[in-house]
Amino acid sequence: MTKADQLVDKAATRLREIAEQAAREGGVAAKLAQPLADDAAFLRKLKPSLILARARREAPTDGKPADAPSGPKLGKRPKARAGPNPFLVIGIALAAGIVLAKVIDWRTRGDTRD
Repeated sequence: MTKADQLVDKAATRLREIAEQAAREGGVAAKLAQPLADDAAFLRKLKPSLILARARREAPTDGKPADAPSGPKLGKRPKARAGPNPFLVIGIALAAGIVLAKVIDWRTRGDTRD
């Protein structure tokens, strides 16, 4: 066991102790006890030697998450409303801009009293 493994194991043990202490206290702290215990179990899976073994395919990699969602939680998306084609809108705006520029230019050419 490497030093990094020992450090991760020590942190996981400390986290488990904190979870047990929170469970004994009760109240709001008791509600946090189970997630802390789950975190301690997860932290043990993050040992560098285990990660390396999984990368080399020497350790099992088919572990399932504890509370994996079974599907989407938001439900189905509403159907998008079909609007006008964006290229058509851009083309109309471009044509309107050109016409407006021609009208403004035509109106200002008649006013040449210098």
